[in-house]
Amino acid sequence: MILAALGTAALFGGVFSLYQLPQEAFLYALLLDFCFLAVLLCLQYLAYRRRRRLLAGAKQSISMLPPPLPPPADGLEADYQALLSTLEESRAAAIRQKQAALFELSESYSLWAHQIKTPIAAMHLLLQSGEADPEELLEQLFSIEQYVDMALGFVRAQSLSGDLLLRRYDLDTLLRQSVRKFSRLFIRKKISLHFAPTHMQILTDEKWFRFVVEQLLSNALKYTPQGSISLYAEAVPSRALVIEDTGIGIAPEDLPRLGERGFTGYNGRIEQKSTGLGLYLCRRILSRLSLSMEITSAVGQGTRVRIGLDIPPLEAE
Repeated sequence: MILAALGTAALFGGVFSLYQLPQEAFLYALLLDFCFLAVLLCLQYLAYRRRRRLLAGAKQSISMLPPPLPPPADGLEADYQALLSTLEESRAAAIRQKQAALFELSESYSLWAHQIKTPIAAMHLLLQSGEADPEELLEQLFSIEQYVDMALGFVRAQSLSGDLLLRRYDLDTLLRQSVRKFSRLFIRKKISLHFAPTHMQILTDEKWFRFVVEQLLSNALKYTPQGSISLYAEAVPSRALVIEDTGIGIAPEDLPRLGERGFTGYNGRIEQKSTGLGLYLCRRILSRLSLSMEITSAVGQGTRVRIGLDIPPLEAE
């Protein structure tokens, strides 16, 4: 405004000089111009002080909610406030996402801690009895190792996309490695294994695919008191790996919710150490691997898990 007033005074002086008007008239017009400028500056300064007080009050009241801002003085300030509003919405969404992830992690950790206490308590009882069976101790130790793997898998699955290494693997080799890990448990529970070679090559991540297979084998062994577990492949209607057991089965009303975080169903209420984390992780990992999982079951007859192995083709741009 000061520069504008000085420019106006220079124009006045030039015009008055060209027309050879009296200098007193120029000075009088210049005085009126500066008086008008002084009034405008005072009014602007008062408005500036008022807005500064409002912004200072808003700064003091900042919390999780956005502070109330004074009405915008012009279009540019309205644009800045709109930008702040957009940033605030993004910040609030990020906070909600982090809080949800923290709640999920905390709740899952509580379930896991409850789950792992069972084999630890069993080992304490066996050792206190003085007649601990080494095979029984090894079985409980194996259970603890499985629960630790589950906890590590849950934490790593939060950022699974950055931990994938996709290659082509021989499916039979992966299955034999997973089955060998449970061989002692198969023998101890006297559960027979029927493994039919698949002769398939699959595109997957070895570590995460084996994690899924081992979780499903662990569930099958847990809920199969006697009988057998079968691993075989299907080619119709699409390529798939099938893990089938002759265990206690799953209630029909529980099937649609299998894989939800924390859902255990009727079997989980019977098997008090079940938390449902295993199937939840399986569905999450298979989804990231672009694979599918379908579970069918009948109470008293067993459960059949079908892992679809056909990855949808990538669309070329």
